[in-house]
Amino acid sequence: MAAGGAWSAGDPVGRRHFADVGTLTLEARGALPDVTVAYETWGTLNAARDNAVLVLHALTGDSHVSGPATSGHPTAGWWDALVGPGRALDTDQWFVVAPNVLGGCQGTTGPASPAPDGRAWGSRFPFLTVRDQVAAEARLADRLGIDSWASVIGGSMGGMRVLEWAVTYPDRLRSAVVLASTAYATAEQIAWCEPQLLAIRADAQWAGGDYHELDGPGPVAGLGIARRIAHVTYRSELELAERFGRSAQGDEQPIGGSGRYAVESYLDHHADKLHRRFDAGSYVVLTEAMNSHDVGRGRSGVQQALGRVTCDLYVASVDSDRLYPPRLSEEIVAAVPTARPLLTVSSPYGHDGFLIETSQVGEVVRRSLASARVSAP
Repeated sequence: MAAGGAWSAGDPVGRRHFADVGTLTLEARGALPDVTVAYETWGTLNAARDNAVLVLHALTGDSHVSGPATSGHPTAGWWDALVGPGRALDTDQWFVVAPNVLGGCQGTTGPASPAPDGRAWGSRFPFLTVRDQVAAEARLADRLGIDSWASVIGGSMGGMRVLEWAVTYPDRLRSAVVLASTAYATAEQIAWCEPQLLAIRADAQWAGGDYHELDGPGPVAGLGIARRIAHVTYRSELELAERFGRSAQGDEQPIGGSGRYAVESYLDHHADKLHRRFDAGSYVVLTEAMNSHDVGRGRSGVQQALGRVTCDLYVASVDSDRLYPPRLSEEIVAAVPTARPLLTVSSPYGHDGFLIETSQVGEVVRRSLASARVSAP
């Protein structure tokens, strides 16, 4: 930890591996030197090296897709039910690879990482786009000797990267799964992000982004507000109504301002959990990267870009998702020549349904892998 308790990139590494992928020339401007990508694997890569599956996490996820919480991994695997023998990502058959995203804070180079001068990058960390993140993942694939993925799978921000993979490197994946995502960040998605970014930057502990080596807790309050705003968009109105209604939190009395409603306590809980495991600088960098997402940029538009996709593409929306509504998934399917019919995950939980409804998501994954051509072990 930093001197004042702010999040630090020096936390334990758990079961992660680390790959040096060199200097990346960035889409917007400049370059990022000495990039490290943290990743985890499950299963065994076959002799033909064609049974590899790439799993890409969402905004505050990491490489720890499966396994218990440990000193190196503050949370249990975020898709634990999908990875393992006999599961959708059957590790007796598939070699599963999950990297921490470029700009993240669980081992991959990000704002809390040391710059060439030994100090944390902080405010000097460059602007990243989703394409830059995928370029780093392609470098990782090169280091692992994987020329072609049997499937690339991801939801939300991970789904953005799946589409960039399919458009940028169409010959490097044979199938793909896009869950609860989009081909471009919409005006409303960007609008929801703005107050989150403002909350973090307005925190006095933000220090212009250079808080990592200062005394103090870092921008915990601002990050907490950002998480509260975001979490409301991750769930559905119906779920919140049925789960909390107007109930007070325990014996607290919200009338008169001396207590909280139960839903407020719920948001407080999620804000408190996040700052213990996530860097505010990474939250800003990754949120801005998501805002930049547009597979059609520089490619004559979204329709033209998606026309480049050649793999078997499986797209699934969550029927109660108000952040990435089903119409955005429909647009992807309509534009991709090799897309299968749109699949629907039925869930009361909103956008988070792609994380919670593991049985339904598992069936989508199984369909994708069934179409992937793999050599005998």
